[in-house]
Amino acid sequence: MNRAQVLRTLTTPATAPAYAPVAARFTDREYFSIVYRTDPEALRAVVPEPLHVDPGEPLVRFEVMKMGDATAYGPYVEAGQAIPVRFGDEHGEYLHAMYLDSFAATAAGREVSAYPKAMGTPALYADHAALVGTLDYGSVRVATATMGYKHHPLDPEHARGQITVPTYMLKSVPGYDGTPRVCELVRTQITDLVVKEAHTGPARLQLFAHVLAPLADLPVCEIVSASHIVTDLTLGPAVAVHDYLTEEDPS
Repeated sequence: MNRAQVLRTLTTPATAPAYAPVAARFTDREYFSIVYRTDPEALRAVVPEPLHVDPGEPLVRFEVMKMGDATAYGPYVEAGQAIPVRFGDEHGEYLHAMYLDSFAATAAGREVSAYPKAMGTPALYADHAALVGTLDYGSVRVATATMGYKHHPLDPEHARGQITVPTYMLKSVPGYDGTPRVCELVRTQITDLVVKEAHTGPARLQLFAHVLAPLADLPVCEIVSASHIVTDLTLGPAVAVHDYLTEEDPS
């Protein structure tokens, strides 16, 4: 390969890329979300500055997402945690952890953007009259979520607000000497969204301790709300909003 060909090679390995260089469109993407209160000290320990957690509302959103169809990836399932935060005057969510059963989507999320993705085995399904979301790491269960299946309709605009909230991620790429080569706070937001269905209902969530999937480090103290939303959408581009190597904390 000559220099121009090398510069057009944006994935590893060069001759057998793990994912296609296209914007993914998601069709029939399901969100099962449970918002819960947790230990505020545990939140502050994992949220990077200059993001701020509301000390009066120490909230976490556990979610399981089932991709009915995704351009270049096909169907897959994802689960993780997001934390409501403030960046300056903007309210959004910090993506804390994500576990997928698709290597292509995991690699693309980490390399092209800054999604904190790792491999896992999440699932989302209806079991009799309950909606069930689970996450296993290897052979070990780390999360079980349940909600009454379509008990009550959810206002579509409220559902839209949940999905389109700005999200922040931490992008860290080490240099070859072990020091950071890239260390940025990244922002993205979904704007191309169609809400097809939206429901809410009573919910429960159990988190189980695991050293490599430490979701239980943000313990469940009280369930606040739950939702089940079906959408079509396209992920927005990621933009760096803070460079830890050159900028001080603006707060």
